Amino acid sequence: MSTKRKVEVFSAGCPVCQEAVERVRALTCPDCEVTVLDMNNPTVAVRAKALGVQSVPAVAVDGKLAGCCVGRGIDEAALRAAGVGTPCS
Repeated sequence: MSTKRKVEVFSAGCPVCQEAVERVRALTCPDCEVTVLDMNNPTVAVRAKALGVQSVPAVAVDGKLAGCCVGRGIDEAALRAAGVGTPCS
């Protein structure tokens, strides 16, 4: 009996996401089962939120967000440091 590794790729369908899907598929082996999930689907968005997805593309392996995808997302402090919200003149 063989066990499959469940790899979920959360995607918005953009070119950057598509490149991530291709990269993940290139890395997989026969024991990996890749599923591409469309973040425009409300059910997928709920699952992504439960896993801690803050930006896409993101990858979860066996129900856990991959380390490369943890903690990404909008950072208000970084945006303010870049000048967002401050008048230019």
